[in-house]
Amino acid sequence: MDSMDSAYSRFGGSADEPQSEAEDTHSTHEEGSGDNQANSSRKKEEEEAAPHSRVKEPIHTERHMKIICIGAGASGLLLAYKLQRSFNNFELVLYEKNEDISGTWFENRYPGFVVYFLVLFRTLLKIIYVHRCACDIPAHTYTWSFEPKTDWSSVYAGANEIHEYFTTFATKYLLHKYIRLRTKVTNATWDTTSDTWGVEVTDLVTGETRVDHADILVNASGVLNAWRWPDIEGLKEFKGELLHTADWDSRVDLEGKKVGLIGNGSSGLQVLPAIQPKVKKLTTFIRRPTWVFPTQGFEQHIYTPFERALFSSDPAAHLAYRKQQETGSNNVFPMFLAGSAEQEAMFKSLEEQMEGKLLAGGMDKEARRKLVPGYGVGCRRITPGVGYLEGLGKENVEVVYGDIKRVTERGCISAADGKEHELDVLICATGFDTTYMPRFGVTGEGGRTMKDEWAEEAKSYLGMSVAGFPNYFLVIGPNSPIGNGPVLSFIEAQIDYMLKFANRWQTENIRSFSPKREAVEDFIAHKDRFMKGTVWEHDCRSWYKANSVTGKVTALWPGSTLHYMEAIAEPRYDDWEITYKGNRFAWLGDGFSQTELDETADLAYYVRNEDDSPYLGRRKALEVMNKSGTVTREANTRFL
Repeated sequence: MDSMDSAYSRFGGSADEPQSEAEDTHSTHEEGSGDNQANSSRKKEEEEAAPHSRVKEPIHTERHMKIICIGAGASGLLLAYKLQRSFNNFELVLYEKNEDISGTWFENRYPGFVVYFLVLFRTLLKIIYVHRCACDIPAHTYTWSFEPKTDWSSVYAGANEIHEYFTTFATKYLLHKYIRLRTKVTNATWDTTSDTWGVEVTDLVTGETRVDHADILVNASGVLNAWRWPDIEGLKEFKGELLHTADWDSRVDLEGKKVGLIGNGSSGLQVLPAIQPKVKKLTTFIRRPTWVFPTQGFEQHIYTPFERALFSSDPAAHLAYRKQQETGSNNVFPMFLAGSAEQEAMFKSLEEQMEGKLLAGGMDKEARRKLVPGYGVGCRRITPGVGYLEGLGKENVEVVYGDIKRVTERGCISAADGKEHELDVLICATGFDTTYMPRFGVTGEGGRTMKDEWAEEAKSYLGMSVAGFPNYFLVIGPNSPIGNGPVLSFIEAQIDYMLKFANRWQTENIRSFSPKREAVEDFIAHKDRFMKGTVWEHDCRSWYKANSVTGKVTALWPGSTLHYMEAIAEPRYDDWEITYKGNRFAWLGDGFSQTELDETADLAYYVRNEDDSPYLGRRKALEVMNKSGTVTREANTRFL
């Protein structure tokens, strides 16, 4: 008995009752005159008879859905969690090139912030000093909104601790079953005959290559993941130890060595104070000045045993603390607007702070002039530099300004004076490839590659999708709010957005969906206009502008993080090109609802004593969601 027979018999009907309207229409077309009508009818019947046919099933019947996600970092794990929580009848595979999960927090091992641990050992309190890479976002906000961690060691946690958080998250929710480690995606091609992605993957242990297939492909490989060497003449000729902060070799001993450090971004600001005490001499090469925050809004602080116990025993107190930190991060956005009162106040304050730190460290007036920027605060990523400015004035530290002319076998030659600086070790804290170009081939409709699509500029639709690449999503794609405020909160919003499309794909007879090109171009035009009024377009070299000084801002959203979350709360389906298999209303099915087929469901669920339904107007609905009227905002909640 098929599902139609089953549905009729269950409600006392007969399977011999008249055919559905859709079937009657098809039989009429088949009897009509002309080959074109017959061919059209047969095509429709073939499509209706395909596995995706819904005319004999209840409304919104879930078809099997296969999703492939590239990467098992934070974003990939969240996708797995949310898909598992909200969906049935799906298959998910997360392909991860590394031998462990959590992406950048597994990969980054370079020396960073100094963290102090109080450890009880044989009744004595001992202090352990740990030098390690750390996140420059307060730890209690670097969690999923629904999955707090009460026992962070410090305000800014190290990579090992963050890696542990995501590993614990994956274990708690049984996510490892979806993950294939040491498996690298090397190519992805949209197949118009099957309406699926053919994804080429290579087993990095055996070298075996095969092709997997997915209805929906999610690229969660990260924006700061593909590290690269700086483009400096002679770099590979260096005979000493050559290191990159994103590929750190912990076997290299820096004790008593002459060390060179290239770069003054987030990694460089952490590395210098961490290695300065142990090296014989540290030469840091600074091409352009950068704003250095002695602390970032929230002071670096080691949580006491009492504080960790309070967070653990009093969820309300912990939630209040988390909200305080998150609120501070959400308050940062006005500072990015050029000429704003917040920007001018921060410029003056930070200029004074940097001058004071450098002066206290013994740096002369000329050095201070070269180290304090003139462009707006926030043009480059806001980065705390705990101990960095003080470190520049240490006796064993030499600051070399300007470009490096070339690298020799023995060290680096300064472009300014032609002097060669002899080194035993050269550390490149020079970041990543921030062009957003995938490290694997991606081919969409009509054989057009992502390399062709983004040859001039990485253009996305709201940071998540690309015109001409159906059923394809990016997490933290171009023009996401990666530097506008909180980070993990907007990733949650992106995953929710993607799964709304997955829900429609699974419960309707959708063939493909991709943003319309005109919608993408309109968004980019709006973004470009908005950016002209921000400090992000000031004269600074930034990865926000694909590591250029004057290029377009491709990394940031034209607004605050909260603005982004409201913008993508509901998909604008009119911005999308959606195609169907057969009749687009086939999902209406056999006339029965899912409620009627659920023996445990209340068939009068909508009858109630009062109207408790959600508000339909956007503003009223938002006021309920954001708990409007419950908070009195104060100036001291600002992040900076």
